[in-house]
Amino acid sequence: MSSIPLADLDAFVAIARVKSFRAAAKLRGVSASTLSEAMRRLEARLDLRLFNRTTRSVTLTDAGERLLERLAPALSEVEAAIDGVNSLRDRPVGRLRLNVPGIVARFVLPPIVTPFLKAYPGITLEVASNDALVDVLAAGFDAGIRYEEALHQDMIAVPIGPRRQRFVVAAAPSYLAEHGVPEHPRDLMQHRCILHRFASGRVLTWLFERGEERVSITPPACLISESNEVEQHAAVAGLGIVCTFEEFLAPGLASGALQVVMPDWIQTFSGPFLYYPSRTLMPVPLRAFVDFVKANPWVE
Repeated sequence: MSSIPLADLDAFVAIARVKSFRAAAKLRGVSASTLSEAMRRLEARLDLRLFNRTTRSVTLTDAGERLLERLAPALSEVEAAIDGVNSLRDRPVGRLRLNVPGIVARFVLPPIVTPFLKAYPGITLEVASNDALVDVLAAGFDAGIRYEEALHQDMIAVPIGPRRQRFVVAAAPSYLAEHGVPEHPRDLMQHRCILHRFASGRVLTWLFERGEERVSITPPACLISESNEVEQHAAVAGLGIVCTFEEFLAPGLASGALQVVMPDWIQTFSGPFLYYPSRTLMPVPLRAFVDFVKANPWVE
């Protein structure tokens, strides 16, 4: 049997981990058809079917399970060996894969990414934006960024971005003039509200705190969306009341198109964290990124 390209084996592991050609392609920055062709080559070389494919799912065959069991640790050893050599360079090279929520991709990472990549031009940074909770290692990422309540205890967490953020409740002046201004979270049950739904299907619960009083509600919705842009546009148009990160609403608040309501109930919480597994042989690009974040003022 002729030698099998390492890239095809690496592609197999990527698909097997996320059980999706499309998701693996997005992670690797290639087309799904490119991965399909790589798997056709690999299965032809082995004369074995590795995946069961349907329109709804991708699962491993017994042969695929056995290959993944032996191959994943071997590829990890290859990566560790390359990282070991890489550590001898003055400037590290390689690929750094991060999984981050949308708020981080839009507001936290931009001022960090450019100076980091200028400082380390040999590193290629891949950023996947995903609001769902992800097993970063199983999905093939080096690290993730999430908020405190979503961090796993066995991970190392490093502060990144603003250390305090806020959820604010806001509406267009035209909506408030027609429907009145809520003064207590329970008043929201009588209003039209714009809710956010995560990719998992869970609808965001609105949490409020003032002194010792805590209120958790899911108000009646006139719109439920997975897009913050859709929610902001609807709020500015006077459709209803929205509750989200202050950063998303900042332009509307600054222009007067939106008005904060119940300011004494604003929810404040800790900012995001960069997190990664505790392991001795950290990939060199990840080590460079962690050191860069720690040494610069974005953690303040």
